[in-house]
Amino acid sequence: QVQLVESGGGLVQSGGSLRLSCAASGSIFKIRTMAWYRQVAGEQRELVANVASGGTTNYADSVKGRFTISRDNSKNTVYLQMSSLKPEDTAVYYCNAEVYTSLVLYSDYWGQGTQVTVSS
Repeated sequence: QVQLVESGGGLVQSGGSLRLSCAASGSIFKIRTMAWYRQVAGEQRELVANVASGGTTNYADSVKGRFTISRDNSKNTVYLQMSSLKPEDTAVYYCNAEVYTSLVLYSDYWGQGTQVTVSS
């Protein structure tokens, strides 16, 4: 009933920029927190940044000052603007959303993941 579609990943050189987008669609009553995670093969998925429905943001220390998360509630879309990219930012990036599909219940939904590769 809910689908997250990501776009914007790709290959960039160190110091470059990318903007990721994730649009949610389906039976959406309300979206609470939206977030970006990333995962390197063999490692745990880690939170990169999240943004609450009212706009409050949080960032991992490793990306603070370089990445900016934002959302457009009218489009049910979350963005991740990434600048000053480093090779250690290379990972599969996943969109996540806490979506209410009724007045009382919500579930976490995940995008398919998009590869970000930063070359040196």
